[in-house]
Amino acid sequence: MTTRTAVPDLLAGLSIAGLLLPEAVAYSGVASLPPQAGVIALFAGLLCYGLIGRSRVAIVSATSSSAVVLASATLALAGADMATRVALASTLVIGTGLAFTLCGALHLGAISNLVARPVLRGYTFGLALVIAVKQWPILVGMHTHSSTFPGLLVELLRGFEAWRWPSLACGLAALAALVALGRLPRVPGALLVIIAGVLAAPVLTQHGVVLIGPIRLPLALPAFELPTGARWLPLGEFSLALMFILYAESYTSIRTFALKHDDEGQPNRDLLALGVANIVSGLLQGTPVGAGYSGTSANDAAGAQTRLAGLSAAVVVLALVLLFLKWIELTPEPVLAAIVIHAVSKSLRLSVFRNYLRWHRDLPIALAAVLAVMLLGVLNGLLAAIALSLALLIKSLANPRLSVLGRVGSHDYLNVARFPAALTLPGMLVLRPEEPLFFANAQPLLSLARQQVLHSPAVKLVILSLEESPDLDGTTLEVLGEFCNWLGGRGVELRVARLKQNAREALARADFALLPAHSLDYSSVDDAVRAECVTP
Repeated sequence: MTTRTAVPDLLAGLSIAGLLLPEAVAYSGVASLPPQAGVIALFAGLLCYGLIGRSRVAIVSATSSSAVVLASATLALAGADMATRVALASTLVIGTGLAFTLCGALHLGAISNLVARPVLRGYTFGLALVIAVKQWPILVGMHTHSSTFPGLLVELLRGFEAWRWPSLACGLAALAALVALGRLPRVPGALLVIIAGVLAAPVLTQHGVVLIGPIRLPLALPAFELPTGARWLPLGEFSLALMFILYAESYTSIRTFALKHDDEGQPNRDLLALGVANIVSGLLQGTPVGAGYSGTSANDAAGAQTRLAGLSAAVVVLALVLLFLKWIELTPEPVLAAIVIHAVSKSLRLSVFRNYLRWHRDLPIALAAVLAVMLLGVLNGLLAAIALSLALLIKSLANPRLSVLGRVGSHDYLNVARFPAALTLPGMLVLRPEEPLFFANAQPLLSLARQQVLHSPAVKLVILSLEESPDLDGTTLEVLGEFCNWLGGRGVELRVARLKQNAREALARADFALLPAHSLDYSSVDDAVRAECVTP
């Protein structure tokens, strides 16, 4: 590291600390935890990822999405018992860290790809909307009881007369200031708004505006104890849900800026780094942590060059906490609510759906993910989004599409439906499945192949091009064996072209009598066709 990179990193850390600290305190409230939980998580995330992670600009701290998921999980497990919810929160955060670590050890760095991007964007939009609405009671100084999005909306509207107008005015003024300051590059708008709120606290409290109150940072590692009567299965399920949404969010942030700077990603190393950060945060009774987009983008915009920026931000935050903790405790709660709303507002842009509307692709899926969060809740909405993504994957793969190929030129074979000039050879049928063969589509695809053979009674040779299939499972091998026998009964020979190594080895081990080894070694369709021409 040189002075050329160290100075920009130090300046970036100084710049983003003013954003990270207020957000950390605010997300503690979103998670239904004491204010210090977010501050502890911020230290754990910045230090652990800065020492272990690989992204140059990723900032790992408390995130709005994980805070909402944690709050929903502890509410589902412990109800309104606050002491039990806090204890369960630590267990869930540690469980999340263990899940991250296990996935990293198993090299499962691509797990977030299981969620389709339209589903993820719809879920993120719906989650941001839920978070913003759940901050409204704090903004208006109103106590609510409903935990569901529709119920909360109804309760807010019905309790309109109970809104505290000084609290709302304070929150809206803070929100307007955040929007205005956000247009100024490298200006710590959140910190300036916090300072203004603290200075105005004596006047605001006279009008009933609530302050965040004492922040007690532990000086020693607390004794970790599993809550009495805790159920392991729900704890494991919620920990996995937290891990999945945190990694989906983190992977998106890390990958976006890795592509921007032409950096090579190391997702498995990042999984381990996130695992350690969450375990440390959970042991210290902090919130879950991940590489949020707002902090990471702010770090990149501030000119960060290496992970020193995150480490220097941790030092600045520590100095702010040690020197100004009593002042931070005077922050008005509506100001923190405004900071949260402003942070998630970047995800509340209809433009994220514009391309799907223009492409005529996946818009209903994205909107379904939005509705799932709003109607089913954060956790069930997440599970519904994951299930929807997997259903889309299976539907795409299981939809049987079989192309008949014809010759174009001297050796190219193309789909005759798309290229009508392609010539089919007499006595020969060349077929290509357009999806990888696997247990869900092997039978219907080869049923289509049988129909093609029945429609061409003069066919004596079928060439099956399996270029789309990297491997063949047991069901597929059985179905292929049945297809071989069916063709053999009709006096038709089968040859397989363009086999991948794993698929060829699977067929060789299957050792079908009507599909000998020499029928598996054609590197192209043309090779298989020409072999027929020289066969005695």
